[in-house]
Amino acid sequence: MTSVPAGSQQGAEDEVEPSILRRAVAASAIGNATEWFDYGVYTYLTVELTNAFFPGELGYLGTLLGFAISFVLRPLGGFVWGPLGDRIGRQRVLSLTIILMGVATFLIGVIPSFETIGWGAPALLFLLRIVQGFSTGGEYGGAATFMAEYAPDKKRGFWGSFLEFGTLAGLTLAVLVVFGLESAIGEQAMLDYGWRIPFMVALPLAMIGLYIRTKLEDTPVFRELEASGESETAATGALRDLVVRYWQPILALFGLVVALNVINYTLLTYMPTYLQTTIGMESAGADTLAVVGQVIMMLLIPFAGTLSDRIGRKPCWWISLIGIFVLAIPMYMLMAQGLAWAIVGFTVLGLIYLLQLGTISATFPAMFPTHVRFAGMAISYNLATAAFGGTAPLVNEAVVESTGDVLFPAYYMMGSCVIGMIALYFVIETKGMSIKGREIPGLAEHRERRAAKARS
Repeated sequence: MTSVPAGSQQGAEDEVEPSILRRAVAASAIGNATEWFDYGVYTYLTVELTNAFFPGELGYLGTLLGFAISFVLRPLGGFVWGPLGDRIGRQRVLSLTIILMGVATFLIGVIPSFETIGWGAPALLFLLRIVQGFSTGGEYGGAATFMAEYAPDKKRGFWGSFLEFGTLAGLTLAVLVVFGLESAIGEQAMLDYGWRIPFMVALPLAMIGLYIRTKLEDTPVFRELEASGESETAATGALRDLVVRYWQPILALFGLVVALNVINYTLLTYMPTYLQTTIGMESAGADTLAVVGQVIMMLLIPFAGTLSDRIGRKPCWWISLIGIFVLAIPMYMLMAQGLAWAIVGFTVLGLIYLLQLGTISATFPAMFPTHVRFAGMAISYNLATAAFGGTAPLVNEAVVESTGDVLFPAYYMMGSCVIGMIALYFVIETKGMSIKGREIPGLAEHRERRAAKARS
């Protein structure tokens, strides 16, 4: 396998065989699918989890707190797994995080209920959610980095979109498993024991992902840096270098992730609870809306990635942020009119959101040079996600309950879009550019454009 000098515009397509590229994409996407399968199952089983673990005054808020608490250790996971991934490689870290994530999810399915062991039940639930958060702190940033570094430069948007295809696939599988199981065994059986089964499904999913990942070499970009002796010799070195030299992309990424995740967790994760507890929609209707909307998004997400390869990452983000800011309130008002209109409103917002979601793997990893990429992605992404993403369902539910304003989720998304637009202004366009080497991709070209503009 030939080496390409750092900074070359030659893409990974000249280095990676198509079959290996497809396996690398699958290895990244299945971990993301496993992660979001768990989040989806937890969300769609809100009623059952509340009955099993929070039968007292806390109720739904206790269950949503269990969702939010999984994000407490995500930043710590980012600080541990990210620099480690820049030191020992992406593939090794991703093999560890996926099995840790799968085992923790499986164990949630075997926790005794509150009726059996009292407050020990929610305590164990919170503990396992924290373990999930710690492992996810390395999983997502690592998977995005892994996919970006395997993908060809000119098609990074297209191939990278399949990471989020995994997100939507995990969420869709979750609702199908929960809905199918409830249809088979009935509501009462689901409350008694059936809710445990979907959590147990996560372990075989994780084992499949582990098998695929262990059969792949590390990314060509990382192996090239390692072969040239330019990779970090200590995990702490990557962390120090990141904080001192690359604080600007850290802040820019943080702002983008605030927008990305407030929209994501409000629209995709909180929506079933919102429709049932706020609008009064039946569980079957909320599940139908989620499946229809997410399947449409899955089918179209590769087109969003391809569009970013043609017009650039930043134009896609501008369209999405402005579009959601303008349409959030009208679409939430539309969703209150019944199931059919709810599907329309959800799908419209989902399709606009795809222009963010479908370009994550092409946009975020390219904001950092290779030797600190995993750490930069993991730390900045998880800090923003812990603060604004995982807390979104809890914040939305608490404010809607206390104020009675059913449009608050729309306001919350609009505010996050403003933060995202400010951050996007400072992001460098990297469409078609190499992400190899120890320099920020696109920085030299960006400076040349600014100098030329200043001279003219």
